[in-house]
Amino acid sequence: MNTRSFGFLVLFIMLFGSMGFSQIISENAKRKITIGFDMFTDLWQNVPDNMDVRTIHQGANVFGMYNFQINKGTSTFGIGLGISNHNLYSHSRIDNIKGDTIVFSPITESFKRSKINLTYLDIPFELKFRFKNEMKLGVGFKIGYLISSKEKYVGDTPEQATRVTIKTKTIAQLQDYAYGFTLRVGYKSVNLFGYYQISQIFNNERGPELYPISVGITLTPF
Repeated sequence: MNTRSFGFLVLFIMLFGSMGFSQIISENAKRKITIGFDMFTDLWQNVPDNMDVRTIHQGANVFGMYNFQINKGTSTFGIGLGISNHNLYSHSRIDNIKGDTIVFSPITESFKRSKINLTYLDIPFELKFRFKNEMKLGVGFKIGYLISSKEKYVGDTPEQATRVTIKTKTIAQLQDYAYGFTLRVGYKSVNLFGYYQISQIFNNERGPELYPISVGITLTPF
């Protein structure tokens, strides 16, 4: 699934699914369930010196959580399920995607886009604090399992000086799991969102020591 398709799917679920669902569940159930959508850019860390990356790396998460009330107060502990989609755009391509170790080399031909795309099935945990002025704070952790990966290149090649699209699915050198800390601060249904991944995307010594820090916003219809 590409980023555009993923985004349309998420928007459809958020705008139509949540509207219909919110009409049939009780107010009590709404307090126990959170459905959200994160829109963010990844700030990639430990990028190799010869790898020129783009400033914006748009990504998206969609998630649902069940909230357990803590001591009859306004604080809750949530656990749920989600899907996250990350992109790394650069002026480089993988030399040999079937090799033991991933190495990125600068593109010398004319090109439009070069990226790697990662999709994870997530299990998020979050401790949420709600205040009387309707401000919210959420501190959490999530674990993701890699369900899809690919490299996509749109541009010329050394063999062909006309624009082509090359998609290579399954980057075998990637780690199966990703995990890190999350933070949300906001008012009512709009929050600032941050994710600090503490795991690298590639297996040890099988690629650059890359990992993302995600920054964006969260929308929660309920």
